[in-house]
Amino acid sequence: MFPIGDDNSARRSTPVVTIALIIINVLVFLLELQRGEGFITEWAFIPARFSDSPSGDWVTLFSAMFMHGGWLHLGGNMLYLWIFGDNVEDRFGPVRYLLFYLAAGLAATFAQYAVNPGSAIPNVGASGAIAGVLGAYLLMFPKARVDVLLGRQVVAMPAFIVLGFWVVLQFVSGVGSIADTAQTEQGGVAYMAHVGGFVAGLVFGVLLGGLRRPGGIA
Repeated sequence: MFPIGDDNSARRSTPVVTIALIIINVLVFLLELQRGEGFITEWAFIPARFSDSPSGDWVTLFSAMFMHGGWLHLGGNMLYLWIFGDNVEDRFGPVRYLLFYLAAGLAATFAQYAVNPGSAIPNVGASGAIAGVLGAYLLMFPKARVDVLLGRQVVAMPAFIVLGFWVVLQFVSGVGSIADTAQTEQGGVAYMAHVGGFVAGLVFGVLLGGLRRPGGIA
């Protein structure tokens, strides 16, 4: 099930923050390609380095959110952000949405960090913050129509099925990644960042009034 769009008929505003985030992510990735491994090592979040000097490495908590490991990583993340982020931004408003996005990204990073604080593997990607967006979207728009690609067909499904499938996959993979942490130091998908970001999205979504309908109706 690969989402390719959703129903935006109820959206009331232009998603300026979502568009800006996509542009920044693309520009940073192009900078990565130009500057090479040294740039990635300097600005990625490396748990062991952060453990040694949190005050000197705190900026990487944010810079790593805008970095990616390849074109496929970037493209998949930006597609999900475009499909689901605009509706969440419309409900929260641009300022609250930006704060929400960054907070979810931080929660995701610390969820992954808690699993292996001594890892020397650079962590990059917007996946954790976007997982937070998915959590908020599921909270606020569980019955929204999401168009997914199934084989060669495009099928409309409710969001709770599409995102529910994604959630189960992340939690199952996340449990496996915890079990593997003590056995391997190879890079891979930071599933616990996805799990942490998603849970943060649900929690922050409630705290920021995401369950309130437009016009103040709960």
